[in-house]
Amino acid sequence: MKGLIENRFGLLALVLVALAALYGAAYVGRPAPVVQRQPQAVKAPVEAVSVVCPAPGGTRISVVTPPHSEGPDAEGSDDKGPGGKGTGSATLTRVHASAEAAGAKTGKGGGSPKPEAVIDRPGVLWQREMPAGGGPITVAASGSMAPGLESAQTARDTSGTQRGLAGVRCVEPGADAWFVGPGPAGADVRLYLANADAAPADVSVMIYSGEGPVLSDRGNGVILQPGEHKAIELRDLAPSPLVMALRVSTGNGRVAAAVKVVLRKGVDWLPVAAAPSTTVVVPGIPGIAGRRELYVTAPGEEDTVVQVKAVLKDGFYALKNKEDVDVPAGSTATMDLTTGIGGQPAALVLTSDVPIVAGMVITGTGAVQDVAFTAGAQPIDLGSVVADGRSSRKQTSRLVLSAPFAAGAVQIRILPQKGTVPKPMEVTVPAGRTREVKLKPPAGSGSAFAVVVQPQPGSGPVYGGRVLDESTRDGLLITAQPLALARIWTLVPPTTDSPAAVLP
Repeated sequence: MKGLIENRFGLLALVLVALAALYGAAYVGRPAPVVQRQPQAVKAPVEAVSVVCPAPGGTRISVVTPPHSEGPDAEGSDDKGPGGKGTGSATLTRVHASAEAAGAKTGKGGGSPKPEAVIDRPGVLWQREMPAGGGPITVAASGSMAPGLESAQTARDTSGTQRGLAGVRCVEPGADAWFVGPGPAGADVRLYLANADAAPADVSVMIYSGEGPVLSDRGNGVILQPGEHKAIELRDLAPSPLVMALRVSTGNGRVAAAVKVVLRKGVDWLPVAAAPSTTVVVPGIPGIAGRRELYVTAPGEEDTVVQVKAVLKDGFYALKNKEDVDVPAGSTATMDLTTGIGGQPAALVLTSDVPIVAGMVITGTGAVQDVAFTAGAQPIDLGSVVADGRSSRKQTSRLVLSAPFAAGAVQIRILPQKGTVPKPMEVTVPAGRTREVKLKPPAGSGSAFAVVVQPQPGSGPVYGGRVLDESTRDGLLITAQPLALARIWTLVPPTTDSPAAVLP
């Protein structure tokens, strides 16, 4: 009996040893764990672009697509763009109602209007002086003319209520847009809306004044049918604000929105401001004398104190006695920064505990003053294109480039309206500094040109603006445009498998 018991425990020990060896071998030989990677957005070339010039009558329209070395085929491809070998065009057409919409309204069939122009040469600046009157114009490009397509309209008047330079980047239709600037109590402010799509757009307007929201997003909706456009005087909607942030959004469809401001001292268009964020960079402030006034809006339901720092030629720091600005919830506050940054090329970095939007009024010099506007903008990580540059005895174009967070390096290429394209310039911007670069086309190529700005590998975030000014006997004419991301590439959101895709 004793031997049986000993043999039984010995057998159990052998089984346990065998199992331990088996599990040990399985543990050592187990496959490595699979790392679950988060799906990432994919960078894809732009194949079609459509923008709207809001009020081109009496202005110069400029249209350009960069050379293909700037776009998706930069790595030696023989293709002339994503549309194929040399295929593609950009067509300028008046925004118009479709045949179905026109027939529904009039009982007659509608026809498509004749194109104003058709452009099929990438790398060549196209410009035309437009006659007064007429509605907005759509610039629709596909194929080789799409990646990087840029268009702008610029008016120049030397007398009357419209005296000044007034330029605006032609607008890509969207569902949400912000503008920051003077309100209808202190200026003539006109909102231009256009629906260039084939579906109706349900548009709402919200205004945040110095005293708080003065126009709710209920009860002020505008339905724009396909091809319809309107110009709305904001004084008719909200006559009281001296300063404002304006939000234009759609519940359904898309709309191209633009805002023109006529002050007693000048005229210009408000640039589209970056969406509300806790960090906002306001770039492109030129190094010319004149008043500088910052506008900041906190559209949410919480008060905030916004920290203000300037990025100048000599450093990145808070301005004495102008370190912060109090912004009540749902309101717009202002701060005079003339003594801090007047006469210096600059950018501003604003930080807050709650999302904010911001812009700046730039006043020129002279007996009769003009104004320009800049606003919060994104870094030009994918490059930027400016369609309207000018250089002559009285006109000057310049880029104001800032690298607030890390050193930046960009390549600047000038595309003259005629003649040979010069070699690009390499420009570096030290961390926490701003540089101003005067632009000039090569001799004999005329005064008009476009500009392509491309960040270089390893560059930190670069923000910028293009400033155009003209000296006159009565005072300086000026217009400004924050650099926007070029429409060369687009980020396609990641996709994942989901039963919701097939469920009703």
